[in-house]
Amino acid sequence: MERVYFQFHAELNDFLPPVKRRVWFVHQLLEKAAVKDAIEALGIPHPEVDLILVNGESVDFSYLIGDGDRVSVYPISVRVEASPPSRVRPPQLAQIQFVLDIHLGKLATYLRLLGFDTLYQNDYEDEELAKISSRENRILLTKDRGLLKRSIVIYGYCVREQDSFKQVVEVLRRFDLFNAIAPLQRCLRCNGLLQSVTKTEIGDRLPPKTREFYDEFSVCQDCAQIYWQGAHFSRIQNFIKRIQTSMTKI
Repeated sequence: MERVYFQFHAELNDFLPPVKRRVWFVHQLLEKAAVKDAIEALGIPHPEVDLILVNGESVDFSYLIGDGDRVSVYPISVRVEASPPSRVRPPQLAQIQFVLDIHLGKLATYLRLLGFDTLYQNDYEDEELAKISSRENRILLTKDRGLLKRSIVIYGYCVREQDSFKQVVEVLRRFDLFNAIAPLQRCLRCNGLLQSVTKTEIGDRLPPKTREFYDEFSVCQDCAQIYWQGAHFSRIQNFIKRIQTSMTKI
């Protein structure tokens, strides 16, 4: 039986029972195992891990841990100089885009409202979510750590907050996206891009009072949903202002 010593840092402790948080603890293995398997057996999904140090040296996920090894595991939020710098986090994405599980529908709406490419359907199965994430290089956002442990998931994050507004702030902070906010560019219903249109082009589709009182319109290029700055627009502006205010508190 192998006795291995682990310590997890910063937000990785969210996945551990209180007695194991921020301290060294012993984990017993019946046989040698890859460090990735041991980390996930303890509850930490691999997409959350940035750096692994074994006895002070950085290793990749395939490293076989042995009796007496001391394993320190770090998330992206903690910057540690390591030699050699063998970070296990995949390369940064050139374009940030998301796919969300069934439990994060309101978060999906908020992310679309802020201009982020966000796939969401309330009938996605776990296997399909994992495949979409892998195939399209989308960041899989979920509250299901088991889903993030699927081997084909490269980019992913386990959302901690319960409140939907706090969730969107959490995601923006995690992926440093406050400067990438581009509101009102995506359809809240289907994620398609919006395009400005004249009233003449869509006039026959508008309710009479909308046609009378509003002049600026956009239409989704995918599902043809029409948008205008109606009574709800002030609520949207207040939401965006709250997001911007939260940015200044970082």
